[in-house]
Amino acid sequence: MPPARRPFNLTRVPSLYPTLHMTAPHSSAPALADALTARVQSTWTSGDFGRIARSYERGAAEFIARLELEPGDELLDVACGTGNLALPAARAGATVTGIDIAPNLIAQAKARAAEEQQSILFDVGDAEALPYADHEFDIAVSMFGAMFAARPDRAAAELIRVVRPGGRVAMANWTPMGFIGEMLKTTQHYAPAPVGVLSPLQWGTEYAVRERLGPGASAIETRERLIAFEFAGDPAAVANEFITWYGPPLRAYASLDPDGRDAMRRDLETLWSENNRATDGTTYVESEYLEVLVTVQ
Repeated sequence: MPPARRPFNLTRVPSLYPTLHMTAPHSSAPALADALTARVQSTWTSGDFGRIARSYERGAAEFIARLELEPGDELLDVACGTGNLALPAARAGATVTGIDIAPNLIAQAKARAAEEQQSILFDVGDAEALPYADHEFDIAVSMFGAMFAARPDRAAAELIRVVRPGGRVAMANWTPMGFIGEMLKTTQHYAPAPVGVLSPLQWGTEYAVRERLGPGASAIETRERLIAFEFAGDPAAVANEFITWYGPPLRAYASLDPDGRDAMRRDLETLWSENNRATDGTTYVESEYLEVLVTVQ
């Protein structure tokens, strides 16, 4: 039987892929409040991000393990995708809620939880307007998710708001100079984002983290870490996987003429090849991210 639903409570770098989305009260699908929201909804519901997320499940589980959760901890996974953090948190005994703007990813997360017989509540909703009460959770986590909100100050305020005083906010954010940061910048080169929206990669800098989360924090710790992407195919096949299944490069690629598509594919194949550490025809690439741990005041 599904868990009971909680009450509903009311540096200037162009963005790569703006915002998660808004959910209307009592709705199971995101409201299309404006053209920007509609654009982003199309980006994150296109392709099949679950195929990409599987490649770093091990690193996601290690991220959760470092939090040393206690049985019964109330945990919120913001921009949870297909459950890479929610599932290991539930296995550790936490009471887990996951929220994501993409209904197709929530459907996959629910299916994974059902397969493992884990009781996790999954909602469709917006990182900038979380439908939960103040101080409802012991810890809020987000891995490569909330960092893509178009309005980072709103997302930061929401992460702090829903966590009790003395609780924690933990994030994993791609750094500008890491491998995925370079891939996202390569993609942006071919499909520039709307003017005026800040880069999600700012979340991968200590300065931005402290500026956005500092007002609600009694302590902030950051550490640069590496996470591995592992694929059975060679770098050319992996570049094709991202073009085919991962929303941002998929939509960028689709917007180009044939010459632009060829150039983008070559650049992505080169990036994966130059960073591949495997020598057996597979692909193993490590990417840097900033691990953030905030104690809420």
